[in-house]
Amino acid sequence: MIRISFRQGMLAGFVMIVLLLGGASLGSWLVVEHFVDRSRQNGEQALQMAASIQELGERTVDMARSARQFLVLEEATIRQRFDDNLAQALAVVDRLDALDAKPLRSLLGEWREWAEKLRRGINHSTPAAELTPVMSRLAEINGLLKGAGQHWIDIQNSTLLAELEASRLRLGGQIALALGGAFLVVLAVGWWLVRPLRNLEQAIARLGEKRFDEPVEVGGPADFRQLGRQLDWLRQRLAELEDDRERALRHVSHELKTPLTALREGVALLQEEVPGPLGIAQQEVVTILQNNVMGLQRQIEGLLSLNAAAFESNHLVRQSVGLRDFLAETARRRELHSQARQLTLSIEAPDEQVAIDAEKVAVIIDNLLSNAIDFSPDGGEIRLLAGIGDGKLRIECIDQGPGVADEDQERIFEPFVQGRRKASAPRQGSGVGLSIVRELARAMGAQVSLLPSTVGAHFLVEIPDEKNK
Repeated sequence: MIRISFRQGMLAGFVMIVLLLGGASLGSWLVVEHFVDRSRQNGEQALQMAASIQELGERTVDMARSARQFLVLEEATIRQRFDDNLAQALAVVDRLDALDAKPLRSLLGEWREWAEKLRRGINHSTPAAELTPVMSRLAEINGLLKGAGQHWIDIQNSTLLAELEASRLRLGGQIALALGGAFLVVLAVGWWLVRPLRNLEQAIARLGEKRFDEPVEVGGPADFRQLGRQLDWLRQRLAELEDDRERALRHVSHELKTPLTALREGVALLQEEVPGPLGIAQQEVVTILQNNVMGLQRQIEGLLSLNAAAFESNHLVRQSVGLRDFLAETARRRELHSQARQLTLSIEAPDEQVAIDAEKVAVIIDNLLSNAIDFSPDGGEIRLLAGIGDGKLRIECIDQGPGVADEDQERIFEPFVQGRRKASAPRQGSGVGLSIVRELARAMGAQVSLLPSTVGAHFLVEIPDEKNK
């Protein structure tokens, strides 16, 4: 099967558009040229006819004058002048007859007949009184020829205008068809290119969100298909590297936990003075060791939690739950934590059913509440809001703490990043809570963002709700 590349498709589209519009332009040019030629031809014929009719009238007057003079004087020179005028008049009649003007044809024949009668009368020396009606009739025919000529010119002009109008309508239809064809070509080429481009954009977005389970399939031009195959190879390679990373992280974390546990137990024995009494300086050293060992343990546990979240993100289990009861049950896990700080936790949510991965959403809410509790002032309020609209579940967590500094807003969701603003109470976390929130949100096709707020931090999570789509 022949595969057309992007360049070939674009070139073919441009060639078709050029042919359509060029054909319409050529047709327009031919119509204009034809009209100009016909107009010039009609003008020349009208000018020639008017001049010939005028000349015929002048020759007729000269013929009548010469005939009268000859009938009186009977001189040969005058007769020769009559014959010359008659010959010139007949030549003019022949020129008019050559124009093939139907309104003039019968009048020209009649003019020849009366001119022949005048010539015969001159030859037979007919009295002037008998030839006067003949000469008058020739003058009348000249007048009729003038009117008939003007009528023929008007007919030619009307015919040309009617032809021009018909050509204009036909040309308008051709131009409309050409433009419609060009528009259809543009739509076809656009559809042929937009669909694979959208597939490429979606594939790149999935790769950026670490969703390596969906194969990359791109249609359209041959080079786009090749690019899709390369992206699919990249997807497989990234999936392998991600598996290697997770495996290495689990291995390193496990290998670190064993000596760390022994180190922690040894420090605990020293702190309890099991080997023997410690001096003040020695107790300070042991305290420093214990704090660092605890900090190292929290970092390792954070790595394991983040790795577990990345692993679980590939497995979605959707179920229908009551939104208000689900939020209340999830918030209850942080009840002792919030009571220790004398915080008020308010929940605002409709009593509706939603289809979500309850376990992952619960982890997201738990991390957001933990973060809000740590940064809220004693006796403050934390608001947990939820709503459904446009096929999405919106969950908001709002606290009254110091908020997030402007310079931290772009990196607050990165692993082990803790903002510049300090929490109201000493924190025991490792800085991976919001990273876990983002990882799980991506797994569900959701989005997590930090909204502008004058007081405290305002986090928003938008999760697709399959039940209300």
